[in-house]
Amino acid sequence: MNSQMRSGPLQPGEWVRLTDPKGRKHNVKLEEGKAFSTKKGQISHDDMLGHPEGIVIESSMGADYQVFRPLLFEYVVSMPRGAAIIYPKDAGQIVTMADIYPGARVVEAGAGSGSLTSYLLRAIGPEGTLGSYEIREDFAEDVIRNVGQVAGPDVPGWTLTVGDVRQVITETEIDRLILDMVDPWTCIPMAAERLVPGGIVCAYVATTTQLSLFVETVRQDGGFTEPHAWETMQRDWHLEGLSVRPDHKMIGHTAFLVTARRMAPGQRSLEKSRRPAPGAYGPDYKGPRPAGLDAD
Repeated sequence: MNSQMRSGPLQPGEWVRLTDPKGRKHNVKLEEGKAFSTKKGQISHDDMLGHPEGIVIESSMGADYQVFRPLLFEYVVSMPRGAAIIYPKDAGQIVTMADIYPGARVVEAGAGSGSLTSYLLRAIGPEGTLGSYEIREDFAEDVIRNVGQVAGPDVPGWTLTVGDVRQVITETEIDRLILDMVDPWTCIPMAAERLVPGGIVCAYVATTTQLSLFVETVRQDGGFTEPHAWETMQRDWHLEGLSVRPDHKMIGHTAFLVTARRMAPGQRSLEKSRRPAPGAYGPDYKGPRPAGLDAD
């Protein structure tokens, strides 16, 4: 998939998605003179090259396939990966709730396989900047390959650095900081130092323990607004005449998302006007505590 071509005749080097009548899908990179083999025969690339999307082609054994360029959400769920991807339902929430806008200066810590990177690059546009940090070199290689398929080999405003973001970060004026890592709470001092006033920190965490530690560390810092945490679940629907019902399968819990905004220098977030629930910060609680709150 090359995002430089989103319409017009199909060209060599582009990815297409073939779909049969049963909904089975195949991603194919088009090359002149090549053929794609299926259980229902060969599909010639030349039968697709030069044609528009939305055609139906026939395999050598008479099977029909629809031909379209894959959409970004279709590509990322099938991209080669070493690290788990951020699923489209969560990437969409990050882009929306962290307010990723054209021209934004964004840093992501934990590029993984490049799924979210692809969405962030599309959201910030050619005027924005994205600094991606990945601690594992093998994962970084996946990111380069996968993002290259989406956005081409040279992406304006994008840098990918292999290393610990807490040690090697170079950006100083950040509008949005996205943290996809095991211990995002350790990045709060960095976020406090480098986010502009009104900037947003957003963490993507898998477990309730990580969620609690991150939120309480943000509260303890005092320089951010009250964190907002949520998760999303996606359920498709079966639609056939009067048989309209939820699908039997769904994408349930993948991760929690948390956002908070940076206060102006020297300003502290307003304390919550209501007391925590009894026992919330009792003797069994061992994590960070909001300022001025002692053990019950």
